[in-house]
Amino acid sequence: MAQIFHRSSNSIAKVSIVGAALLLGGLVWAAYRLNAGAFTTGTEIAKDQPVPFSHKHHVGDDGIDCRYCHTSVETSSFAGIPPTETCMSCHSEIWTNAEILEPVRSSYRTGQSIEWTRIHDLPDFVYFNHSIHVNKGIGCSTCHGRIDQMPLTFKVNTLYMQWCVECHRNPERNVRPKSEVFNPAYETPAPNQDEIGPKLVAEYKVQSLTDCVTCHR
Repeated sequence: MAQIFHRSSNSIAKVSIVGAALLLGGLVWAAYRLNAGAFTTGTEIAKDQPVPFSHKHHVGDDGIDCRYCHTSVETSSFAGIPPTETCMSCHSEIWTNAEILEPVRSSYRTGQSIEWTRIHDLPDFVYFNHSIHVNKGIGCSTCHGRIDQMPLTFKVNTLYMQWCVECHRNPERNVRPKSEVFNPAYETPAPNQDEIGPKLVAEYKVQSLTDCVTCHR
């Protein structure tokens, strides 16, 4: 009986199977990288704003505390966007004719709020309370990164559920002394985090909350 398949068919079949598996794995890896990349997550991308506000200048250079502008961060779920009056408390005296600040002066004159573009915009089905995290020893820079080094504000962390849950499962890795919550230069985990983390978790009564209803209400 004549040979139906070419004698190299077995080798071709094996190579084809391996190639298909590698191609499928490559596609899965590429999809994962795309989903985790800046294009999808919006991380490390500064968005256009009505006024190019520099946290690096105001926080890093001038030493302005987070709470001077974000007044409700310790008492409310919302950190608070500063009203124009807060900006003008300084800029009625300095840079009074700077063209770049005209939207601020116009807002002050007309009473029309500046329409800032949100950087950290969680979905409507996610509940997040700033005050709880701040009062449990979670610093601003844990989520927002080194905001004091940003000439233009951008998102550092994805804020995806996986990222949040990892901290909820192991809060001792990120909790810091309350005196350091608003210090953007404080680094977690600290060199002695294994020692102070569990102590602070116990002192601040931090719970490892991972139930769905914690964030989805």
